Amino acid sequence: MRKVILYTAVSIDGFIAREDGNIDWLSTFDDGSKDDHGYKLFYENIDVTLMGNKTYQQVLTFPVPFPYPDKKNYVFSHEKQESNEFVEFVSDDIYEFISHLKKQPGKDIWLVGGAQLNQMLLNFGLIDEIILTIIPIAIGKGISLFGQQSIEQKFQYSDSKIFSTGCIQIKYTI
Repeated sequence: MRKVILYTAVSIDGFIAREDGNIDWLSTFDDGSKDDHGYKLFYENIDVTLMGNKTYQQVLTFPVPFPYPDKKNYVFSHEKQESNEFVEFVSDDIYEFISHLKKQPGKDIWLVGGAQLNQMLLNFGLIDEIILTIIPIAIGKGISLFGQQSIEQKFQYSDSKIFSTGCIQIKYTI
């Protein structure tokens, strides 16, 4: 069965973005080493992305073309929207949709975020792994990894790496 992997960066105080969704603080830790913190290898092992509509709207503001054109991309929204060449909008039951998707043949599934979708999938027991890259910056306030309504959940440590940027990547299984 395919795994759903939450692969994301968080500030040292636990936020995935500023209150307005901005992630400008992520780019402040490039030490010139060209180390991608394992992103390329991770990206090669997934063929589907999952994201909430707010995250998708934020991705559209990036000053680059759509970053996942070679993947099947699902955007979850409460409102019906027209799919486009890059994404398919989903307003179906999230649990049923992702449970079915996990049973299909293919590579692993990247849960891009954001907090509301992370929270729902955590609460539904649909996340299999979490790979967190902790960025050594406190942004004070923002959007937390799982929002405010997630249930208590224990994770099993699997691996960790320390990068020259000062970032630490921790991998957990659930």
